[in-house]
Amino acid sequence: MSPLVGVLALQGDFAAHTAILEALGAEVREIRVPGDLTGIDGLVIPGGESTTMTLGVEREGLGDPLRSFAKEGKPLLGTCAGMIMVDRDHLAIMDIRAARNAFGRQVNSFEQDLDFDGIQGGPLRAVFIRAPWIAEHGPAVEILAEVDGHAVAAREANVLVVSFHPEISGEPRVHELFLEMITAHAS
Repeated sequence: MSPLVGVLALQGDFAAHTAILEALGAEVREIRVPGDLTGIDGLVIPGGESTTMTLGVEREGLGDPLRSFAKEGKPLLGTCAGMIMVDRDHLAIMDIRAARNAFGRQVNSFEQDLDFDGIQGGPLRAVFIRAPWIAEHGPAVEILAEVDGHAVAAREANVLVVSFHPEISGEPRVHELFLEMITAHAS
């Protein structure tokens, strides 16, 4: 049976996440209101603009339902602004503090090959666009990848975050890892 994965669809490139997840065999539901979370096996919070996403979460009353979803132990993937959304200062789902636009403005966007703990097959191509990095993290947070000494991917229990856009590069291995987390949680 294919997992049913929700993709927060308030703002950002949720369609690109949907395309990768469907290509990997998952069913996808766009999440816009709390009721959309019912019955999903995992959730992606995509990149976009974190302030706009925060306003959308508040407007739709999604804050507490998203926190409850994560507390149930269901897997959650946050990419770029999604990393910011789950940090201590926003939804407080993960014990991190993300630094917004840490690598600089839009003009400072870049691509880089990363060694990513837990992902096989050689370096992972990562696209960084106004990307955050993890400025602080708690002891239970496992850092999975770094750029110039700055944490850009991490996991804490059921939550996986990356500061880059795997959906833009067409790199499926982050989503594959996320789907493996969903399978492990289901069993």
